[in-house]
Amino acid sequence: MSDLERRYLRLLRAYPAGYRRARGAEIVGTYLDLADPDRRWPSLADAADLLRGGLRQRLRAAGAADLLPGVRLAAVLAFLTATSLAAAWSVLELRPPADLSLPTARPFVSLGIGAWIAWLLAAVGYALAPGRWTRRAVALALLLTLGLVPAAPLVGLPRPPLFVLLPQIALGLVALGLPDALPAPLRAAPPVAVGVVALAGTNLHLLSPQRFAGSYYISTAVPVLPVAAVALLAVALLLAAGFAVRTDHRGVWAALILLTPIGLLALQPLAGVVDGVGTTVAVWSELAATAVVIGVLGPALLPLALALRRPTRSPRPTSR
Repeated sequence: MSDLERRYLRLLRAYPAGYRRARGAEIVGTYLDLADPDRRWPSLADAADLLRGGLRQRLRAAGAADLLPGVRLAAVLAFLTATSLAAAWSVLELRPPADLSLPTARPFVSLGIGAWIAWLLAAVGYALAPGRWTRRAVALALLLTLGLVPAAPLVGLPRPPLFVLLPQIALGLVALGLPDALPAPLRAAPPVAVGVVALAGTNLHLLSPQRFAGSYYISTAVPVLPVAAVALLAVALLLAAGFAVRTDHRGVWAALILLTPIGLLALQPLAGVVDGVGTTVAVWSELAATAVVIGVLGPALLPLALALRRPTRSPRPTSR
């Protein structure tokens, strides 16, 4: 057995044992026939293909073959939400407080403008060239959003508050699962939504300097984020119900995947309920504790649902 064949067999462990016994030799043989004679390691494309195939077969064996379509559906909704929010925050960034004594990253409100522009460019890129390059653009925007937390104290300039950044990061992680192929109208939805939100934000008094002077995002984000949470939840539930009519559970999986970002979008009111302050701004400790609970419980629902969906083996008939 060659080194290459042995390494392909190791990658084949991604498949369920029964599937490996039935088709393992055929799969490895196909890859070996297509490989260059002097190759010693599987290519990255072959490794990714084997891992994807193994995951697909394991999900099918667990009775959750529609999970991967659900991931792609959740990614589209998360990307649409993240880019729309980035458009709203970009408008806010362009209108710093009139009080010159307040700390700002003039001519912008904070360092967040760099991350929001990256999200807007990703929206345009998805409309023009969906696929690998868009996922890279999403990954870049996600890294820039994460980088705002350590960068702000290093340069001594303000950044958006954590209750704004956390849902954006969660939405970005889900958006990494964007599908390669979508109809042109669906690909155009993020940039269209970005334009609508930017136009509305420019004309609304909600984003006027008087409303958020001295507090940056707080007076705007506290009411906007829960609205985004309710809208995303409503769309996810409607899609789940619509697909379920056709015995397609991708919408249910998408809703489960989106529960964590939805919870983080509603972090302020949820923490306010815990703290007993209602819809007003909650204290930092309650925000942190609520975010931890959401970050633990939200992702835990997916493996729990997978365990519940696992098909039970019917008992073997007994001989009489």
